[in-house]
Amino acid sequence: MPDRGGGPTGPRIRVGRPSRRLRTLLTTLGVLAVLAMLFVMFAGFWTDWLWYRSVDYSSVFTTTLGTKIGLFAVFGVLMALAVGINIWLAHRLRPPLSAMSMEQQSLDRYRMSIAPYKRWALLAVSALIGLMAGASAAGQWRTWLQWVNAVPFGQKDPQFHKDIAFYTFDLPWYRFLLSFGFAATVLSLIAAALVHYLYGGLRLTSPGGRATAAATGHLSVLLGFFVMLKAVAYWLDRYGLAVKSSGLKSTEGWTGLRYVDANAYLPAKTILFIIALICAALFFATLWRRTWQLPVIGFGLMVLSAVLIGGLYPAIVQKFQVQPNEQAKEAPYIKKNITATREAYGIDDAQVKDYPGSSDLNGKDKQKLRADADSTASLRLLDPNIVSPTFQQLQQVRGYYQFPSTLDVDRYKVDGKEQDTVIGLRELNINGIPERNWINDHFKYTHGYGAITAKGTSTADGGAPDFTEKNLPTDGKLGTYEQRVYYGEKTTQYSIVGGPQKELDYSGDQGEKSYSYEGKSGVSLSNPVNRAAYAVAFGEPQILYSGAIGDGSRILYNRTPKERVEAVAPWLTIDGDAYPAVVDGRIQWIVDAYTTTNGYPYASRTTLGDTTADSLTNGQRAVVAQQNQVNYIRNSVKATVDAYDGTVKLYQWDTQDPVLKTWMKAFPGTVKPKSQISSGLMDHLRYPQDLFKVQRELLTRYHVTNPGTFYTGSERWQVPDDPTNKSGNAVPPYYLSMKMPDQNAQTFSLTTTFTPKSRENLGAFMAVDANATSPDYGKIRLLKLPSETTVSGPQQVQSKFNGDPEIANKINILKRGDSEIEYGNLLTVPLDGGLLYVEPVYVRGAGTNYPLLKKVLVTYGDKTAFEDNLTQALDVVFGVKSPEPGTTKPPAEGTTKPPASQNADVQQALKDAQDAFDAGQKALDAKDWAAYGKAQQSLKDALDRAAKAEAAAAGNGGKPGSQ
Repeated sequence: MPDRGGGPTGPRIRVGRPSRRLRTLLTTLGVLAVLAMLFVMFAGFWTDWLWYRSVDYSSVFTTTLGTKIGLFAVFGVLMALAVGINIWLAHRLRPPLSAMSMEQQSLDRYRMSIAPYKRWALLAVSALIGLMAGASAAGQWRTWLQWVNAVPFGQKDPQFHKDIAFYTFDLPWYRFLLSFGFAATVLSLIAAALVHYLYGGLRLTSPGGRATAAATGHLSVLLGFFVMLKAVAYWLDRYGLAVKSSGLKSTEGWTGLRYVDANAYLPAKTILFIIALICAALFFATLWRRTWQLPVIGFGLMVLSAVLIGGLYPAIVQKFQVQPNEQAKEAPYIKKNITATREAYGIDDAQVKDYPGSSDLNGKDKQKLRADADSTASLRLLDPNIVSPTFQQLQQVRGYYQFPSTLDVDRYKVDGKEQDTVIGLRELNINGIPERNWINDHFKYTHGYGAITAKGTSTADGGAPDFTEKNLPTDGKLGTYEQRVYYGEKTTQYSIVGGPQKELDYSGDQGEKSYSYEGKSGVSLSNPVNRAAYAVAFGEPQILYSGAIGDGSRILYNRTPKERVEAVAPWLTIDGDAYPAVVDGRIQWIVDAYTTTNGYPYASRTTLGDTTADSLTNGQRAVVAQQNQVNYIRNSVKATVDAYDGTVKLYQWDTQDPVLKTWMKAFPGTVKPKSQISSGLMDHLRYPQDLFKVQRELLTRYHVTNPGTFYTGSERWQVPDDPTNKSGNAVPPYYLSMKMPDQNAQTFSLTTTFTPKSRENLGAFMAVDANATSPDYGKIRLLKLPSETTVSGPQQVQSKFNGDPEIANKINILKRGDSEIEYGNLLTVPLDGGLLYVEPVYVRGAGTNYPLLKKVLVTYGDKTAFEDNLTQALDVVFGVKSPEPGTTKPPAEGTTKPPASQNADVQQALKDAQDAFDAGQKALDAKDWAAYGKAQQSLKDALDRAAKAEAAAAGNGGKPGSQ
């Protein structure tokens, strides 16, 4: 035998222990590292809590955090117990002696190596799996809150006759529980099998039985639980058919049961449910029979049944029953899908009317058409998507201000009359700060200043916007209001205000004005713990020790309107276009928000990111979606964000929406009742663009309510591409004040056009009443053109403009000297059975970097005009002139016209009034107060003469024979 004993083996090297000082140093460094990690985690938590408290929505933070912690703890512990108990049980059921085989001898080493650490290994494995399961469960906090606070819809699905809330709130939670059960069972099964194998309960190559009776019973029970869960899955799959997406000819995003689902899959799922229960019972029976023979046979039968009953049988039904007569077979299910989809997207009340679309001027009263063109719509010539550079050039004033790339359209009263108005805020542009450093970026330059507005339907001399609010500080038609803009779409950096460091308020003729923030917004930095937390959270150590921070200092962050609304209401989907309005002396950002679900039975799905994209969509104007795939949407909340102090208010807009009611139960007190919306705010609320875009996309198919027509797809429409640019994306919807054929007066509306599928002629025109104060708010009107007509669509109209030789020559003249042409929004207006198209044309002259309105394109029927202004273009198209402002209407039948001399007096007086007004404006700009007073007196005299002359003309016109 070889000597393994104690002879000399050579010199032995002793490894010395580290010195006490080194051990102390390493221990200290380790403790400090752990403390630093803990403080970083604490800083994130603490700053979040401080922010939510600062906006008075701390309940959102605590409810969300508490729910996540609760789900993490409950499901983490359940998973850890499930796996841990099965590992412990497998170890306890190990055989007393392992077989004397090579397989078991090789496993002895592993058994011996883990023997001293069995308890710790059990705890470590269970804890690790529990942590992962808990983290996954915490992500289901929305599902849990909706389930536990569910409010019924009061409507039942047509197949199973369950309340829709079952599918939207209950079924997602049941599916999560089922998936958790599957995960726990599978992990327990794997862990138990490994332990049984390690300790000899399972053998792969050893002689004799492959498993002990104890191992057989244990694993069979786990397999029985798995099969029983599969039975539950089959049962839930029955209801899942109502919200399942599937393909059907001529459909996209189809959801709900089809013929094969109702007549093959549904009975198949029921049969498989019964078979799975029987199979599970056979697995549980091994506790007494100690053999896998029957369970294995049962499991094989279940798999075979799943293939034959769940797969082959439905395929046979589809092939031999449905396909030969698919339209008739699917008609009842198509009808259910149409009804549910129209209800889920709020388009069930869309009013579809036939419209001739004929624009032939022959035989029509051209004078009436010309008058109707003025009264049917306030045609907006100022395109908010183009004139931002013009606002920037004329009203930026300082390089550290900026306007958004796309401005907004709203309504304001100008001289007592409601006027479509283009508005933009002069926000802070941090990249334009003359000297960039930490103090300037975060302490001195902190806010923008003022709202700039311009008339939407007219321009000033030279084609510039006709500003109704301008300058710095602003003055004009908006009255007195808080002009400082601390919160805006472009304000993404943090600012520290209110402390010893003064801010730059604005720079005017008298030099720079200083300011110190007086609002209640932001988080106090007076506390050193807060300063340390923000120094860590923002990665900026200067916050901790800077002398610019002291008593009264507050930090402002999360400053974009959509970001703030999303943070305080993480269960809402946010519209891509937040817009500003001056309301009750404050600038308020108005943010539309939606409640959505993906579980409305039978309603077809849509992808929000794709459906809401158009030629103007960019990162700033993209929808903020909690759930991108949806099949139900409501504009349930109108939110406001104060531009000065960042106050966020949520108002319940849709008082019937059960999804909103569910979230209001989950977060009580966060949403204010609709009755608290002030009248001033109500005047500026409007129908949201993203909801409109979703609805118009659905209406390309779901304007059809006949199942047969829907199936053939013969009446399908499409949203045309934007003809004014080469992006290839959909034309955006446009806001303008107009009246549809069944309306008596103009109302603020949101409009779009449709073309037939794969064609460019006009198929339909859509408008929704966008005025929140209107009794018809949200009413969708569709004018459907006859399919045999060839009324030009937007692309064809643009091609007509571009292909007209006379227009082309004029455009080439405008392009001289490297000038650039930009086409504005192509507006479409129904007019006396035809369609009027109006498009402003802007010129970005050589040497300038901003567009000015120079021409207006108008077409009606086969008549096209390209003139300097809208009035001239309409006159050319209709072949008659518009009545001059101030002239009387044509006399009624049986009366005579007033003397021409009296009409001339009226016109001369009005001309004098206009001249006096212009002189007064020039004097005002020059601050020549004497000349301004003289002009005002001349204006009063001219208006008095016009009133007297008009009264005299009206009196003579009413007396037959007075001439």
